[in-house]
Amino acid sequence: MKLSIVDLGTVAPDTTESGALTDALDAAVDAEAFGYHRIWFAEHHQSRSGASHHPELLIAAATQRTSRIRLGSGAVLMNHYSPYKVAEMYQQLEAMAPGRIDLGMGRATGGPVVDLAMQLDRQNPVRLDHSQQVLETLAWLYGAFPDEHPFKDNPLMPSVDSRPEAWLLGSSPHSGRLAAQLGIGYTFAGFINPTSAAEALTSYRQGFQPAGFGWDAPAAILAVNVAVGETDEEGRRIAASPKGYYSRLGRAGRAAGSVMVPTPDEALGEMSGDERDEPVGIVDGQWPRFVAGSPSTVRLTLERMATEAGLTGDDEIMVQDLIADSVDRRRSRELLAEEFGLHG
Repeated sequence: MKLSIVDLGTVAPDTTESGALTDALDAAVDAEAFGYHRIWFAEHHQSRSGASHHPELLIAAATQRTSRIRLGSGAVLMNHYSPYKVAEMYQQLEAMAPGRIDLGMGRATGGPVVDLAMQLDRQNPVRLDHSQQVLETLAWLYGAFPDEHPFKDNPLMPSVDSRPEAWLLGSSPHSGRLAAQLGIGYTFAGFINPTSAAEALTSYRQGFQPAGFGWDAPAAILAVNVAVGETDEEGRRIAASPKGYYSRLGRAGRAAGSVMVPTPDEALGEMSGDERDEPVGIVDGQWPRFVAGSPSTVRLTLERMATEAGLTGDDEIMVQDLIADSVDRRRSRELLAEEFGLHG
């Protein structure tokens, strides 16, 4: 099974966004060397914990430091942008690195301030139809507007022969059905909603219909929060960082944007007993929000999740990690790649 990474540009305690962006670009180089299939960069606004606010900037920079690995967005928040802008941006990235660019599309609120700030007309905010936003973006990329449409016969970049791979990102069965209807790749955020992952991915695979947008068959990615240590104990210790981050989010309320990813020691000192003891493996058939442990333990868990989600050898697992220390984060990814026998 292929493995991939989604990088959030994690800002470690007592460091800066500049340092986090350097780490994110280094991560792309490392991921290619370790044998990962792709690396995506997140889009988070008004977030002190993640420096990846505009994935396109990191993608463009990473095209100049890598040669094989696929690069993309996890995800463009379509509710904030013009479909034309998104399509043109990613077609230009495709021109920079032909055959290596992924357009991952999603939606999310950045909170009332960000959502209003992103609006061009703040007196009359527009309520956008997500499915239409995605469909129009695909129509621009593939020249698929109907004959009577005013955008017909306005190709983006005729000299660029290839197109970015189109993926829809979501965390509910509804998003899986939409990806299937559009005939594009689908990524499920298992770290957000693990209980619905198998249902959503199964629904996507069963309902998939090719629509001329680059895919002849379903392609699925399961995204999982992962922390790998040399031993089970070390893996669980490292996983205190993402556990502690979500614990902080739960207490922060409107100040969620100011929450930082804690070190394991900070997290263990802040969390309740139940939070510290939250499972990092499958217990009584229930998938965890966080998968952690030694390389072999994590591999067994991920393989079981992949089987239960109906993934095949053509599908993949995408690693999200909110590990505060960049050295621990890099080593976690390296250990996982070695355990799965990846080759750069």
